[in-house]
Amino acid sequence: MEFHEIQNWLKEADPQRLERLWQEADATRRRHVGEDVHLRGLIEFSNHCARSCAYCGLRAENHQLERYRMTAGEILECAHQAVDFGYGTVVLQSGEDYGMDAGWMARVIARIKRETPLAVTLSLGERSEEELHMWRLAGADRYLLRFETSSQILFQQIHPPLSSDSPGRVELLRLLRDMGYETGSGVMVGIPGQTWNDLTHDLLLFRQLDLDMIGIGPFLPHPHTPLGARTVSLNNPERVPNSEETVLKAVALTRLLCPKTNIPATTALATVNRTKGRELALARGANIVMPNLTPLRYRLLYEIYPGKACIQETATECQKCLEARIRRIGRTIGIGRGDSPNLLERTVATGERP
Repeated sequence: MEFHEIQNWLKEADPQRLERLWQEADATRRRHVGEDVHLRGLIEFSNHCARSCAYCGLRAENHQLERYRMTAGEILECAHQAVDFGYGTVVLQSGEDYGMDAGWMARVIARIKRETPLAVTLSLGERSEEELHMWRLAGADRYLLRFETSSQILFQQIHPPLSSDSPGRVELLRLLRDMGYETGSGVMVGIPGQTWNDLTHDLLLFRQLDLDMIGIGPFLPHPHTPLGARTVSLNNPERVPNSEETVLKAVALTRLLCPKTNIPATTALATVNRTKGRELALARGANIVMPNLTPLRYRLLYEIYPGKACIQETATECQKCLEARIRRIGRTIGIGRGDSPNLLERTVATGERP
């Protein structure tokens, strides 16, 4: 698919035509990544953040938020729980926390790799090349860094840079790939000011970057942020809505554009539709779910946006619920690391170890 065809599908409103899109995306998912839904255990270990992003509740200027950092022992306890649940991956996520020592993080990664069979995914924001290299050597397998929008003007409006010489996120994603990380990225749908052209370029950039994982969710601003406090006009036909249907169209089109990429049914989408948001995404091309392992006393404080799905469920309750929901739609629970087929292809082509 090329630009205008993608954009036409994003704007499509005919239910019968959309049913064709859903079926083709689901068939492409089945053909390229199979029936397995892999579970990635999420550990939100710090809500400190140096950034001033205009929509995120973790932003440095949100002085109403109680801050925390989990200890290495608490993180390891969550990782061992992931093994007990049968997960193949843990995702270590935080705000852009420069109070977190990079050497400490490397030691935590090394302990997880030494004590468990888990793949380790990091989602720690924009970090230096030295830190990224250190964590890769410690055993980190994957790195998630959303570029959020391909529009540089829009990105700068919602993500004020820390310094003028910071590399862009697309450049960092290419650097991560060169270091041997399995790379993941993603975007938000419905950012104020986002146009259909912008979102179409986002999807084409996914294909260009040859990503291993792509997350797509609705724009959900926190009320204690500039964008959360702002009223946005919905009358502009060129403004992309942050609707469930638009997100699902983006997920389905991403599956068609990037058939072998791992695509999660995001928590943000489940927040918009608690009854069947994840199930709808899984039926439209997604193949990953990320249950939360963060202890409840911390999870309530990791408030990127309000009302997050599963915010008050224990890790055990979340695991049982998600596994039951996955089985009810006829899908199977994935076993093992669930590496990206893209990574496996590159491994065969280069002879390198994943």
